[in-house]
Amino acid sequence: MNIIRYQRYPQSDFSTAFDRLANMHEELDRVFESTFGSSFRSLGTLSRWTPAVDVYQDKDQFTVVAEVPGMKKEEIDISLHGDTLTISGERKSQEKEGDQGFRTERFFGKFQRSLTLPSAVNTEKVKASYKDGILEVVLPKADEAKPKQIEVSLS
Repeated sequence: MNIIRYQRYPQSDFSTAFDRLANMHEELDRVFESTFGSSFRSLGTLSRWTPAVDVYQDKDQFTVVAEVPGMKKEEIDISLHGDTLTISGERKSQEKEGDQGFRTERFFGKFQRSLTLPSAVNTEKVKASYKDGILEVVLPKADEAKPKQIEVSLS
């Protein structure tokens, strides 16, 4: 039996209560699986998954990188409502009719990730690209959200 030491997740502008609950749920799944084996995992948990997401920012833009392997770009939806970016879609099970699964560990089903951005975004210049299972969304900051240099004058 493995003992996993509790790790406090770093707080960031992008973490939400839902994200923290999802992380706790994943940790509990790992504990039960290491204790009782993979037979403990039900098909219900295999049909729910949440893609891993990294968010970066610099003075000009936010960059969101999500892992969505095994999907076509047409199966991924991206929307921006106010300051909330939502990535959603559905990864279909690849079972073939008549096949009997010997072991199933890959997650499938619908997913949705919503991230609240801490400042306004220029919606006209948002771009998304997808390659090799990695989705990258670049969200340029609105001019009013960018840092401004203020010149000090001598009086």
